[in-house]
Amino acid sequence: MADNIRFTLNDKTVEVSGVTPMTTLLDWLRDHRGLRGTKEGCAEGDCGACTVVLERDGRRDAINSCIVLMGQVDGQSVRTVEGLRGAEGGPHPVQTAMAEADATQCGFCTPGFVMSAVAYAGSGGAADPDTIHDALAGNLCRCTGYRPIVEAMTRIAGLAVEPPPASVLPPRTKSVAFDGAFFAPRSLDELLALRAAHPEALLLSGGTDLGLLASRARTPPKQVIHLRHVPELTAISTTSDRISLGAAATYGDVAPALIEAFPALRPYLSRLGSRQIRNMGTIGGNIGTASPIGDMPPVLLALEASLTLVSKRGTREILLDEFFLDYRKTALAPGEIIQAISMPRLWEGETFHCDKVSKRRDQDISTVAGAYRVRIRNGRIEDARLAFGGMAATPRRARAAEAALLKDGFAAAMAAVATDFKPVDDWRGSAAYRLQVAANLLRRLELRIADPGRVLEVETL
Repeated sequence: MADNIRFTLNDKTVEVSGVTPMTTLLDWLRDHRGLRGTKEGCAEGDCGACTVVLERDGRRDAINSCIVLMGQVDGQSVRTVEGLRGAEGGPHPVQTAMAEADATQCGFCTPGFVMSAVAYAGSGGAADPDTIHDALAGNLCRCTGYRPIVEAMTRIAGLAVEPPPASVLPPRTKSVAFDGAFFAPRSLDELLALRAAHPEALLLSGGTDLGLLASRARTPPKQVIHLRHVPELTAISTTSDRISLGAAATYGDVAPALIEAFPALRPYLSRLGSRQIRNMGTIGGNIGTASPIGDMPPVLLALEASLTLVSKRGTREILLDEFFLDYRKTALAPGEIIQAISMPRLWEGETFHCDKVSKRRDQDISTVAGAYRVRIRNGRIEDARLAFGGMAATPRRARAAEAALLKDGFAAAMAAVATDFKPVDDWRGSAAYRLQVAANLLRRLELRIADPGRVLEVETL
């Protein structure tokens, strides 16, 4: 007998049957539950009109319900704008702040902003502009100009809120299957058995890419294997010399460990996607899709990352340098999955920087992404790893530029970029533009090394 999806919605347990698990949470809320405060704007996780809150692990996380599949919310606690309550049944403090600040006009986007604000307040959000900007980067409004919305966010900063209620659903301990199409293993052994039995099934981590098949394209996958509940794929471990991240751990999960080890990643990760995207998206997914413009692969290439690949045949380690073979092609063998990503910490004398250049600051795909790990001793560069995305069919190191840098300095490295890459022309940027940007980023790296206190952050094109 097939399992039914069970989760908590606005403090009440619901059991879903007769609905394909490939239905988006947004469609189910509106069409099957009649909760129409959650809106569809873009259907691809960009505008934030569909924002709801996941209450998990003692925190509140904003997510885009338009790209979340129903199978993903099994066992979760979801709150929509209809589930907000204030003291004695009155409005929630966030709703009051929005009203008092005149932070709404047509109202279409307002529920999404309210839910992002609820998550922001629930995480103890500070009133500084950068934190508020980050909290709202995933929500778009075409009416208010944002000033009154920011004012409302300032009013609720540091708001004393109760922790989310604990889930009343008993945790599942074994693999479940919804409609014979959505498999959710609870252990690595179950996952590998499912992978062997269903080789054509797509692997689903956060779904920030795969979810578009169901939302925007309206052609959901036939079968998926959901990785989020496999402990071996969500584990995060750090030692004095190395960091290991489970492939299905979200960016929200791994950010503290990454930023502690590599502080330059703080502004970079804030531009990787909105909070809604980072609360669901995973590094393993960013690697597995093998996109030439993924934000994290250049960073991981520069940091000398390696992958743990596992299948029923056993486990093997592979350098990320050897993983990307061609456009959207990787070294994964049949039945293999990415279990973890690990990288060494910086050694004494090493510095790390990274940049993202895109048409707009927030919620945009990279035109060029660059990352650089450089070892300096006695004022001389002894080693360098320079990696770029958006410059070739795969994310790739600039080996000619690395060699030129070590031999003749930054001017030679900038000239060697054209030897390393033959970029394509597309609407994000011409080949000539990309080559110029990559060379200029190396000049920026030179200035950073010469004057470490100088602020040189890339914002947009």
